[in-house]
Amino acid sequence: MRLIRFGPAGEERPGLQRPDGIIDLREHFRSIPDIGADFFSQGWLEKLRGFEATPRPYSGRLGPPIAMPGKIICLGKNFAEHASEGGFDLPEHPLLFCKTPNTVNGPYDDVLIPSSYGQVDWEVELAVVIGKAGKRITRQQAMGHVAGYMVMNDVSARQAQFAYSQWFRGKSFDTFAPMGPALVTRDEITDIRNLNLSTRVNGVLMQEGNTADMIFPVAEIIEDISQDITLWPGDVISTGTPAGVGIFRDPPITLKAGDLVECSIESVGTIVNRLVDG
Repeated sequence: MRLIRFGPAGEERPGLQRPDGIIDLREHFRSIPDIGADFFSQGWLEKLRGFEATPRPYSGRLGPPIAMPGKIICLGKNFAEHASEGGFDLPEHPLLFCKTPNTVNGPYDDVLIPSSYGQVDWEVELAVVIGKAGKRITRQQAMGHVAGYMVMNDVSARQAQFAYSQWFRGKSFDTFAPMGPALVTRDEITDIRNLNLSTRVNGVLMQEGNTADMIFPVAEIIEDISQDITLWPGDVISTGTPAGVGIFRDPPITLKAGDLVECSIESVGTIVNRLVDG
């Protein structure tokens, strides 16, 4: 399944994406919750399996596939080539940081350039959506807790990121986590460890990598995080970016108003966001 949320910001409805249109789930299930914690906890993934209805054409806005996740946990330096381009040693343990819910943004919405800090950069990432709560989840159990996957751009204001001894500020400005275009359920992906990722800026290829380059794969990440942090349905884990970010280029390249960033992941989709002054 490809789960979407569609409609104006703040008024999104849950739906299914089909090649020839969308299915408005509220037209068929009046009590269905928005796609988030209650949706997963009430078993709607299972209830919708095999559901079919006639799609209708839709050319309007798509919202972020998850309604206000409780946690957005991100990994730094989780692709070997990306760690190398920054001159970093490979991490011995997953390097975790968080983005806040105000960063959540639609797959085609504008990204706001913060007024106080510059050097805005791109990072295409595979985002994992948790579908089942758990704590101290083993890597053998981990994939059973995954609802599906999205593309996410871990937009980063490098000036703020590097000015402090932590990454919170530079990663958590408004709109800095565009995600989507759909939540692709786990059964739709044949091999999560062999997906190509790429980023284009104004049509120019900047990042190109494969999830095989992850230092810590998805199951190990879930095992590590959940040792002492309970994962809840609707939480998002963004698993790191491949080489090719702007700040480590010679000379560095950073984003300005009007730039168009396209982040793609094989079998998951493409998100496209324009930078505008905030």
